[in-house]
Amino acid sequence: MAKKKKSIELSSKKISFIVEKVSYKVIRYYPTAMTLDVMVTDADGNKKGMQNIAFAHIPKEIKKLVKPN
Repeated sequence: MAKKKKSIELSSKKISFIVEKVSYKVIRYYPTAMTLDVMVTDADGNKKGMQNIAFAHIPKEIKKLVKPN
C-alpha cells in the first residue's frame, strides 16, 4: 500500500495572490488538513511572516492551480 504524502511543496511554482491589499505566496499544501502555508506581505512591502490558512479561504483560480482535478 502506498504511503500518502504529508505535504506538497509548491514554492517552486511561484503561486501568489492578493486579497484586500495583502499579498500571499503559496509555500506548501497539506491535503489531509486542507490547509496552506503562505508567506504574507502587506501593501507596503513589509513581510508579515508565514501563516497557515484554510484552503477554502483562497480564490477559486488559485485552488485550481494548487489542487488540479
